[in-house]
Amino acid sequence: MFITNLNQLATLAFTHRTLDINRIGVLHIQPDNLAQRLTHVKQQLDLQELMMLSTCNRVEFSFTSMKKVVPEFTGIFLRTVYPELTEKELEEFALNSDYYQGSHAVEHAMSVASSVDSMIIGEREIIAQMRQAYEHCAVAGLTGDVLRILNRHVIQTAKKVFTQTSIATKHVSIVSLAYHHLKRLQIPLDSRFIMVGAGSTNTAMGRFLKKHGFKNFAVFNRTFAKAQELANELGGKAYDLAALASYDRGFDVIISCTAAEQHIITPDLYQYLLQGDTGRKTIIDIAIPQDLNPQILKQYPVKHISVSYLQKILNKNLQERSKELEHVAKILREAEREFEIVFQKRQVELAMRSVPMAVKRIKSDAVNEVFKEDVKSLDPQSREVLEKVLGYVEKKYIAGPMKLAKEIMAKHE
Repeated sequence: MFITNLNQLATLAFTHRTLDINRIGVLHIQPDNLAQRLTHVKQQLDLQELMMLSTCNRVEFSFTSMKKVVPEFTGIFLRTVYPELTEKELEEFALNSDYYQGSHAVEHAMSVASSVDSMIIGEREIIAQMRQAYEHCAVAGLTGDVLRILNRHVIQTAKKVFTQTSIATKHVSIVSLAYHHLKRLQIPLDSRFIMVGAGSTNTAMGRFLKKHGFKNFAVFNRTFAKAQELANELGGKAYDLAALASYDRGFDVIISCTAAEQHIITPDLYQYLLQGDTGRKTIIDIAIPQDLNPQILKQYPVKHISVSYLQKILNKNLQERSKELEHVAKILREAEREFEIVFQKRQVELAMRSVPMAVKRIKSDAVNEVFKEDVKSLDPQSREVLEKVLGYVEKKYIAGPMKLAKEIMAKHE
C-alpha cells in the first residue's frame, strides 16, 4: 500500500552526535540475520516499509506507517528490534535518539547521503553505504514504493552535491592526509614498513597501504595480540614492542602512533634500525606527544611527516569544505522541493491506475446488468454502434482525467 501523506514517512536515528561510536556498535545487526529480524519488526509493528542503514558512526531506521506514531514508539521499536538489550540500555538509546518525520526525514536522508551530517564532512563512502543498505532491504522484501523513490532521489542529490561543489576535494582526516603525502613521495610498493603501534590510527593507515599494493609490514605493539591482529590483516609479521630494539631487517618507512608519554624512537634505536643504511628514510609520526625524538631529524636524512604538520593542513581543508556548505544547502533545498513533486506525481500515477478498470466495470455493468434487456432487443447493427459509442466514451473518459492530472502536476513544478 502506497502512503498518501508524506508525514507517514519517518526515520529513527542513533548517531555520533549523541552517542559514542562504541555504543552505536551495539546496535549493528549481522548481515545474515538482518532480513529475518527486520521482517519480524515490520510485521510486529505493522509497518508498510522498513530500511536499516548501519555505518561505523550511525544506525538509522527509515520506515512508513499508516498508524500515528505515539511518543513512546521509540522504546517499543527498540525493544522489538533488540530484545536482547537490558531495560537500562533501551532507555539509554531511546534518550539519545533522533526522530525525523515527513519532509524532515527527507531532508535528513539527503544531509546524510551528502555527508553534511557525517563525522567527516565530504566523505563520499556514505553514498555507497546508503545504496547497499537499500538494496539489501529491497531484496529482503522490506521496502516499497516510497523508500524506492526516496533512495533514488537521495542518491541523485548526493551525486549532484559531490560534482557541483568542492565539499570533497580536500582531505580532512589525519590518516588520509598522511597516506596522500606518502603517495606523493612515490614510495616503491616493495618498501619495508615498520609500524609502531596497532591502534585504530595505524590500523586505518595500514589498510590504506595494503589497499594500494604495499605488502611488507613489521608491526610492533606493547600488547602482542593486537600486533598479531593487525599483522594478520596486512599480511605482515607481528612483534612485541620490546623487540624493536633488536630488529635488524632494516626499513624504508616508519609509521608510529602510540600513546606513550616519552619518545619511543630514540637516536640510538634509530641508528640500530638503520643497520648501516645511509639513505634518506621516511617517518610518519602521528602520535601525540611525538614518538620520534627530534634529535633524529638533526642527525639523519629524514622525510618527516608530523601530526602537527598534518593538523595545519587538516584545519585549512576543513575551512575550505565549510565554505561549500552554503552551496550544498541550496542544492538540498531544491532537491527537497523536487522530491515533494516526485512524491505527488507518484501518488497520482497510482491513484489513476484504478480508473481504466473502474470505467470498464461501469461499462460492463451497464451492458450486462442495468440495461441488459434493452441491449438484447437491439438488432446486430445497433448493438455494433452502441459498442463503438461506449468504447469511444470509455477511451475519452480515461484519457481526460489522466491529461488533467498531468496538467495539474505540471503547474506545481
